[in-house]
Amino acid sequence: MSPAVTTLIVLAFVAFFFITEMVPLAITALAGAITLGLLGVIPVNTVFSGLSNSTVVLFAAMFVIGASMFHTGLAQKMGQAVVKVAGSSENGLLAGVMIAAAALSSVTSNTGTTACLIPVILGICQAAKIPASRQMMPLAFAAGLGGIITLVGTPPNIIAAGALKAAGLRPFGFFEFAWIGIPLTVAGLIYMLTIGKRLLPKEQISAEGVKVDEEAAAEAKAGVSDPKKQWITALVLIAVVVVMALDLKQVPLEVAAGIGALVLVVCGCLSEKQAYRGIDWVTIFLFAGMMPIATAMDKSGAGKMIADWVVGLLGGNPSPIMLTAALFLLSAGLTQFMSNTACTALLAPIGISIAQGVGASPHAVMMAIAVAASCAFATPVGTPPNTLVLGPGGYKFNDYVKAGSGLVVVCFIVSIIIIPMVWPFFPAK
Repeated sequence: MSPAVTTLIVLAFVAFFFITEMVPLAITALAGAITLGLLGVIPVNTVFSGLSNSTVVLFAAMFVIGASMFHTGLAQKMGQAVVKVAGSSENGLLAGVMIAAAALSSVTSNTGTTACLIPVILGICQAAKIPASRQMMPLAFAAGLGGIITLVGTPPNIIAAGALKAAGLRPFGFFEFAWIGIPLTVAGLIYMLTIGKRLLPKEQISAEGVKVDEEAAAEAKAGVSDPKKQWITALVLIAVVVVMALDLKQVPLEVAAGIGALVLVVCGCLSEKQAYRGIDWVTIFLFAGMMPIATAMDKSGAGKMIADWVVGLLGGNPSPIMLTAALFLLSAGLTQFMSNTACTALLAPIGISIAQGVGASPHAVMMAIAVAASCAFATPVGTPPNTLVLGPGGYKFNDYVKAGSGLVVVCFIVSIIIIPMVWPFFPAK
């Protein structure tokens, strides 16, 4: 059996367990890498090489910075300020909620953003006598859309940039995602204010009985009484974002984020244990496990085999726009039932191979894959923010299908129009 076929068989098993989650995601990824090493497809001593990848450091450091925002109460304060300005009308509150969630999610955890805003919005809904079901889902959707705006807003963005860099191509810049992220956020806001809100249930859910992380809530309240820690966290976040945006060769992204995280711990904005708890270790090990698999797909020829099959399926000489649309739909479909991180890691090397197979620049294809992976709006299990608002909003599975499917379609249309304009398939040399 050829290395390419062996790699594809292992990849099929990895994809199956990703989708079903019968085995934890991180374990599935690491098991796939170990299997390929034991079968001789990749050197055994490279099985855990993903853990030394600089992107892993970037992930961990940004998780710590995000955790500091929540532990000091800075994120909660920012959310309350935006919602206060938005007023108490349903449309005003919906717009305020989505803008606050998108802004916070662009530089920190989508999950953390949603978690910190849920109790704030529940209280406002109760005071304004607006059903929480009218605000919770827009909150989750905005958190997903806002994450697309920057490189560190959501793991798929970092994975897409890392895959390009690993393939010897120019990686995406820090704010490069804003070219598509901002239009998608605006389109999502318009959709929810017009069509989406008509598809949301109107049941009134009491804030009582909603489970909230008591430890995180207590820490946030304690942090609110210490403006000094909030200012330190805000200044560190701004400094890290500015350094990343300047793309200084002397200070790589992971170094800037690492310094920021260390400063926050040393200054006492969060303890060492809180910093460790703030890191999403599933994402870390999932990414680390998928890197050797991506290498195996490239070196064994499996990626080229899939590329040839997809190209043949689409007519032998498909246009790049057809490939981009097909991979967007594939990524958007998979992400409704599996981790967006896993989805991007799975499709990234395939997308690069396919684009190169037809002589097109991979950047448009990679952007489509990453953006689509963040469009997990049609199910309650597609992304943690969706799951978090399930109880507070009193939603059923079909509520996500009704309101979320339309948003996925809107994102598809906007993406297929904008992506080729910003990232041409055949850029002038």
